[in-house]
Amino acid sequence: MIREMIVVEGRDDTVAIKRAVDADTIETGGSAIGAAVIRRVKLAMERRGVIILTDPDFAGERIRKIVAQKVPGCKHAFIPEADATRKGDIGVENASPEAIRRALERVHTEMPGGESQIDWQDLIETGLIVHPNAAARRMAMGNLLGIGYCNGKQFHNRLRMFQISRQEFVDALSQIENEGS
Repeated sequence: MIREMIVVEGRDDTVAIKRAVDADTIETGGSAIGAAVIRRVKLAMERRGVIILTDPDFAGERIRKIVAQKVPGCKHAFIPEADATRKGDIGVENASPEAIRRALERVHTEMPGGESQIDWQDLIETGLIVHPNAAARRMAMGNLLGIGYCNGKQFHNRLRMFQISRQEFVDALSQIENEGS
């Protein structure tokens, strides 16, 4: 059983999580997160810890940000968009049990403050920003590092928040280069 409570968007996500692992969930009920949900997440954080696992889309990222802002110290798990898409629909509920387990094996803990080992210039030089294929490269890199897809500024922020080491960055970049992305 996973000790932490997993924050998901809805009932279908809970069903998918329970098919993959033995875990308890807290459903936000969508992006209009009420005070009662935040109170449950705070209590879960105090007692068991929290993992946020939302859809890899705009609404899911919005929910992730709201919960993380109101309940600092949450852990984060990310399912790549390709693994969470079925018939054009993106969501945790569409992910296979294997994809969910992989995401939960690669949980990252948010570390507020702190210095990043990767600076803005590194992102420019590696084609992760200000490059014709920057978005695709960030998606591949985010999937390899287990930090999800986002814009350049948020990507840099996640590298810092999740304390991605220079070696992890270089290894993932090398894999992308070898695959020709």
